[in-house]
Amino acid sequence: MASTLPVSLEGIRAAARRISGRVIETPMMQSPSLGDFAGVPVHLKLEHHQTTGSFKLRGATNAVLSLSPAERSRGVVAASTGNHGRALAYAAKAEGAVATICMSQLVPENKISEIRRLGADIRIVGLSQDEAQLEVDRLVGEEGLVMVPPFDHPAVVAGQGTLGLEIIDALPEAATVLVPLSGGGLAAGVAAAIKGVSPKTKVIGLTMDRGAAMKASLDAGRPVQVEERPSLADSLGGGIGLDNRVSFAMCRALLDDVILLTEAEIAAGMRHAYSCEREIVEGAGAVGIAALLAGKIRSGGPVVAILSGRNVDMEQHRRVINGEAAMFGEDGS
Repeated sequence: MASTLPVSLEGIRAAARRISGRVIETPMMQSPSLGDFAGVPVHLKLEHHQTTGSFKLRGATNAVLSLSPAERSRGVVAASTGNHGRALAYAAKAEGAVATICMSQLVPENKISEIRRLGADIRIVGLSQDEAQLEVDRLVGEEGLVMVPPFDHPAVVAGQGTLGLEIIDALPEAATVLVPLSGGGLAAGVAAAIKGVSPKTKVIGLTMDRGAAMKASLDAGRPVQVEERPSLADSLGGGIGLDNRVSFAMCRALLDDVILLTEAEIAAGMRHAYSCEREIVEGAGAVGIAALLAGKIRSGGPVVAILSGRNVDMEQHRRVINGEAAMFGEDGS
């Protein structure tokens, strides 16, 4: 692994020590049904059991704890598709800081209401995370708030990487790890941790085929903007930032592949998680299962799929499970 990458294995281990006792070391269980389907052992990392319902609490907690008392007293701010906002609101409140969360109109109401419950100041701005980020930039410049980005920040990436340490510690023989991919904070951190301990283990990023900004950027060789479109995997939406300084370079250097999934495949992953694994996960949390069921993963050894979040609108979940939810179509609906 290149020593010049923004986040090192030692940085991730330091984050693990820093956030110990403030986040849950989530369980990992073997899935006989997926193992039979894939022909190799399949393990599920149940990160949706995390305190705030997603992996985001790791990075947000590490970032908040890395701030000075003076910085925390100014208040923290971030753009979010929901889960980072909830995690930052929780982490800030735990340290006596005020959080302001800026979100687009595409963020589901169930995620907004939970962030509001945690006492954060909420700003709904525009139809994309990029537009929400403009409000963040204004608040930083005019009101002096401290920005804690959802993914493109060394402390955030290091915090997410603690999940990779837990995986490789629990299953050193893992051949392939499947990671949900959006802005790349989780994928970059997990890949840095796993490759740092087990260089031969493959780390594959998984995302929806509707507005996948990191995939488009990796294909272009530089950060690019894409149109945000509705998806069952709404947590994977949003851009990576044209001035991305951390997660793009790390994903480019460390990911072995990126695989796109259709809305129907994501729905199938959610249904399998519920009916066969007895787990409720949001669309973004189901992409690992979805990729296995779609036959898009080939591995010569044990596979680990990260179930990254559970913060799904339960009416939407019911409709998906019952096959009632219309898939988002190619016409943008």
